[in-house]
Amino acid sequence: MEADALAPEATKIGTKAIRAPAKINLSLHVVGLREDGYHRIDGLVAFADHGDELTIEPSHADRLTIVGAFSAGLSADDDNLVLRALRLARRIAEQAGDTIPPLAIHLEKRLPVASGVGGGSADAAALLSILLADHPHLRDAVAREAVTLGADVPMCLDGFAARVSGIGEMVEPVAAFGRMPVVLVNPGVPVETRAVFAGLMDRNNALPAALPGDGFRDAEALVGYLRSCRNDLTQPALSIAPAIGEALAALTTSGAALSRMSGSGATVFGLFQTMEEADEAAGALARTFPQWWVVATTCGNARPGDERS
Repeated sequence: MEADALAPEATKIGTKAIRAPAKINLSLHVVGLREDGYHRIDGLVAFADHGDELTIEPSHADRLTIVGAFSAGLSADDDNLVLRALRLARRIAEQAGDTIPPLAIHLEKRLPVASGVGGGSADAAALLSILLADHPHLRDAVAREAVTLGADVPMCLDGFAARVSGIGEMVEPVAAFGRMPVVLVNPGVPVETRAVFAGLMDRNNALPAALPGDGFRDAEALVGYLRSCRNDLTQPALSIAPAIGEALAALTTSGAALSRMSGSGATVFGLFQTMEEADEAAGALARTFPQWWVVATTCGNARPGDERS
């Protein structure tokens, strides 16, 4: 079937683009192990104003193309998380008597792979969000089942700075979260999440302090709270990829008010008081370590469903 002979349902979608923002684990406490083998976590997440870019348009058949600085080695076959998200949404739509037509999906990978910033989960959540803009009546059902795609997908689908718990599916938005200047650094070493969790010495660590009721209005308030928090995956990740420690030290030396690893690594972040300080630090780090991925951005609320075109 040619593109100009698409069914009427397909032409309703049109071409749409969306950002899949990087998820930053500002803290990550491993507080237990469930009987099914999943770890219980409790931590604070926020979303960067930087991420992968995803575009969809009507097509005669589903297809996924992947380009970008970090596209090498990624498969566009049926097991790709974006296509799995499409199948999930389509099944739920069919159960509701609705139709999601064939789509051409174009993904530009701007985030490092296996880097602790939720790239694949963010991409899947972005695809679901862009579909839910046309099928809002499916949101509750999609939100319930999103966790089957991965523990990070529900929080990426919500897109709020939030406390996350359970295996990541329980999301409690922070009362307030201003845009915080941040520098993201990845030393170019992929880290497998499974291997990091396997290296944990203790799976029953202490819970973090309660979030302040009024949230975080500025970087000073956020840093003050985060100083009482941890990322319990840091030590096992360092044993696998010592370069993480070098990146953390470089951020601290560059003037970050607080530096920490995100998720299971290897990406680390540094919080700064002003965007000017973040830009200056990122520039200096990029010159000193040209082989690293370095981005100055902000973090806070960044709903994947906020379309840009």
